[in-house]
Amino acid sequence: MTALAPHLSVYLLEHLPRDRGASRHTTDSYAYAFQLLVCFASKRLRVQPSALQIEQLDAALILDFLDHIEVDRANTARTRNARLAAIRSFFRFLEYRAPACLNVAMQVQAIPAKRVEQPLVDYLTRAELQAVLDAPDRRNRSGLRDRAMLHLAYACGLRVSELTGLQLGDLNQPALDAIHVIGKGRRERVLPLWKETQTVLREWLQVRPQAKGEAVFLNARGEAIGRHGFASRLATHIKTAHRSAPTLARKTVTPHVLRHTCALHTLEATGDIRRVALWLGHSSVTSTEIYLRIDPAERLDILDAGGPPQIRKGTFTGVSDRLLAMLETAHAS
Repeated sequence: MTALAPHLSVYLLEHLPRDRGASRHTTDSYAYAFQLLVCFASKRLRVQPSALQIEQLDAALILDFLDHIEVDRANTARTRNARLAAIRSFFRFLEYRAPACLNVAMQVQAIPAKRVEQPLVDYLTRAELQAVLDAPDRRNRSGLRDRAMLHLAYACGLRVSELTGLQLGDLNQPALDAIHVIGKGRRERVLPLWKETQTVLREWLQVRPQAKGEAVFLNARGEAIGRHGFASRLATHIKTAHRSAPTLARKTVTPHVLRHTCALHTLEATGDIRRVALWLGHSSVTSTEIYLRIDPAERLDILDAGGPPQIRKGTFTGVSDRLLAMLETAHAS
């Protein structure tokens, strides 16, 4: 039997950040997946978490765990697949590190991901977006911070991890005309900032308190604001924005909806899905094609805006009647 704890520690603390170049967000997500799995297995097998053996985490137990997070924890199929991806990655790591576990590793990796429906993309109209951007109170420090976060999240199409992980060194100072973003998969991109975005960001930096860390956006304790902190602030401002944009009451607005909104507005302005992919930092245009899953009428408007030029109908010239007759006969047959 092979102890789980030593291999899992090396995987999370060394292999992911050092060998795979995984971001802190990815490492945290995988660690949480294994926290859930270890607690489930410990309770099921009635052993201490530190005493778990890799061979005990067979395909049957993993499947029961996946059912548990869907049924008992009410997680979505997407979350289930994300947890499974973390587990599969660990067992691929074990293939060369612990050959004795090869059989169980192959069984676990054979577990298929669950098929999920591809819903239409949620996004905000321009009126709804403006109401959200105007919601923070500019008369206090937290309002200036939130306003800058909302503007950056939308204007640059940032993932919430990219926004909360932004450092002072990532800003092109003193001009503040661009930011440097390290995104998913360690992909880097430099994004120019609109004049309005520069203004709200500069207003926040002028009142930003001194802190030990270099995070651009800080919470009340002077620490880098987290994912949940930003989501909470966004929810507060959505309630305020309801008064000027009542249609927001029918929508669930998460931080990622601001990214979707940026993508749709960029597609509307350019008519080029490739430019949207570059702006968002997608590794493939395939990932960007979800933004064609919008209301059919609006999709036609976007496609019409980037339609091909009109080409006049031409005629054949310089060919003999005998050739045309042969082609017509061949086509008819």
